[in-house]
Amino acid sequence: MSRIYQARQIRLTVNLPHDLSFRGETQDLQDMLGNLVDNACKWAVAHVMIEAWQEPNKTLRFVIDDDGPGMAPEKRAEAMKRGQRLDESLPGSGLGLAIVGDLAELYGGRFTLSTSPQGGLRSELYLPSA
Repeated sequence: MSRIYQARQIRLTVNLPHDLSFRGETQDLQDMLGNLVDNACKWAVAHVMIEAWQEPNKTLRFVIDDDGPGMAPEKRAEAMKRGQRLDESLPGSGLGLAIVGDLAELYGGRFTLSTSPQGGLRSELYLPSA
């Protein structure tokens, strides 16, 4: 992602322990995280933070925060629907967040959107660990 958004000089901070293990297909995890990080980079002003850890209940928790404009709480559920694009000014199909939600649900996980401490959007993904 840092190469894709190099012209905008988005700084990515990544804190992912090496011992995390997802109970699922690698491609599915890449699709989920790729969509979330790509969205964060599209909307960030200058910084995206990506963190993950294992919770005590054998759940992996991924948190992606950006410092962009954020999203109004009443728009979050709509943004997660397949084909919904709340802003046509940036490229995208409106499928990314729906794909994340669908895949997370298939694995018995969940996906939420909230306000980031950085002022933008926070995406949280909860998935089973191996």
